[in-house]
Amino acid sequence: MAKVKFKFKRDKYRKARGGYSKFLDIYCSNCKQYLLLYQKDGPGPLKRLYFDRIFAPKYLADLQNLNSIKEIKRLECHRCQQFIGMPIIYQKENRKSFHLEQGAFIKKVGKGVYPPENASL
Repeated sequence: MAKVKFKFKRDKYRKARGGYSKFLDIYCSNCKQYLLLYQKDGPGPLKRLYFDRIFAPKYLADLQNLNSIKEIKRLECHRCQQFIGMPIIYQKENRKSFHLEQGAFIKKVGKGVYPPENASL
């Protein structure tokens, strides 16, 4: 599989959070399986994964194109089925996202490359 290097999305949401972004590689805390590549805007803890900030894998990146939140299943590790997050609409910004279960995932600052060098921790 060829490696893909992504660039940050620069939009009103990034500007609202101070213009600061970083890529995060998200892993399952139970089995250390790689889950996704995400752009985190601004400081603070990771509470939600906005669908428009998920870059890879493609099946998760394409969730932003679905019309209804009801079509989306909960986010689980595909290896051990640990619950990671529940799909919601974040009312404050009217954005689709996964509300994350704290402690169910590990985040590691990445370089925006998919697949990452270490696909598991």
